[in-house]
Amino acid sequence: VQLQASGGGLVQSGGSLRLSCTASRSGQYFSAYALAWFRQAPGKERELVAGISGAGITKYTDSVKGRFTISRDNVENTMFLQMDSLKPEDTAVYYCAAGGSIYSPASFGIWGQGTLVTVSS
Repeated sequence: VQLQASGGGLVQSGGSLRLSCTASRSGQYFSAYALAWFRQAPGKERELVAGISGAGITKYTDSVKGRFTISRDNVENTMFLQMDSLKPEDTAVYYCAAGGSIYSPASFGIWGQGTLVTVSS
């Protein structure tokens, strides 16, 4: 499986962005994969932002609850992260990942390249 993330950019505080992550070479197994978005800000550790299981169960880190929405399209082999009410502290490189458990961030083993999200105040 290969993952390709896109959709990052520069946005003002309070604005919105939609990240996409498309999987290739996943065959018929994409729908079974748990998927997740991680982020890493300068000088900070990478953190799990949102995850979605193969069954559609979602999990969010507390700081984005009510503002971010993770979803998936198993026909298009794509995952999305809708980010609303963005704050400067959301500034980070965002990575998509697959193949783990949304309850165990360290379990994800398939990674896409990062996409930079910058939120200006």
